[in-house]
Amino acid sequence: MSALVLENLCKSFGKTEIIRDANLDVETGERRAIIGPNGAGKSTLFNLISGRLRPSAGSVRMNGAEIGGTAPHLLARRGLSRSFQVSNLFAGLTVRENLMRALLRSHGYGVSPFRFPMGNRALRADVDDLLERSDLTSRANTQAGELAYADQRSLEIAMTIAGKPSVVLLDEPTAGMSREETTRAIERIKQMTENRTLVIVEHDMGVVFSLADRISVLVRGHVIATGKPDDIRKDPRVQEAYLGAEHA
Repeated sequence: MSALVLENLCKSFGKTEIIRDANLDVETGERRAIIGPNGAGKSTLFNLISGRLRPSAGSVRMNGAEIGGTAPHLLARRGLSRSFQVSNLFAGLTVRENLMRALLRSHGYGVSPFRFPMGNRALRADVDDLLERSDLTSRANTQAGELAYADQRSLEIAMTIAGKPSVVLLDEPTAGMSREETTRAIERIKQMTENRTLVIVEHDMGVVFSLADRISVLVRGHVIATGKPDDIRKDPRVQEAYLGAEHA
């Protein structure tokens, strides 16, 4: 069964059509990148998948069940989690406390930003696992607001997968990073999303070609091509719409 299927998906704001009959089929365990020029509708598409927007028409299915228009917190309980372009951390809490907060609901606790059940061994073990996978163990007791930007992004991704989602959406996770930071981020993303379905929006083609099993190209709200990285790199429609002649 496919993890995520979009079928004839449309979104309009008044008379302005942003997403036009978009079709996407993401296999379970696949790493899929969505690329496209500025204004192509990538953020709107992510908002439709993650429940922040309701489709004007068409279908969004996860693991065979319709989820179009389902509230984000309900989608999280069903196994879909999303990061955002702008870091959404508790700057005054430590890295460990941020991760613990992200894990509370999955361990049967209500979400409180300042009270943590430190005696729960299973919770502490899950935090330690996330610290190791995100390469943040040495910074566990550092306040999130004091982290370098790349480490803040790693922490946010770790918090995104804290609830053990089956489908992970990452929105430009390497934006603003140096080349060295991006290289490390790629490896961290691979480790943290292992055995999960990953859908990523990213402008950095180096990241896209390093991470993605397949790539879908969105232009003016419509998916014009889907294929393996080498096929997308050679596709003349993609070269014209996005990559440019230098990638031919």
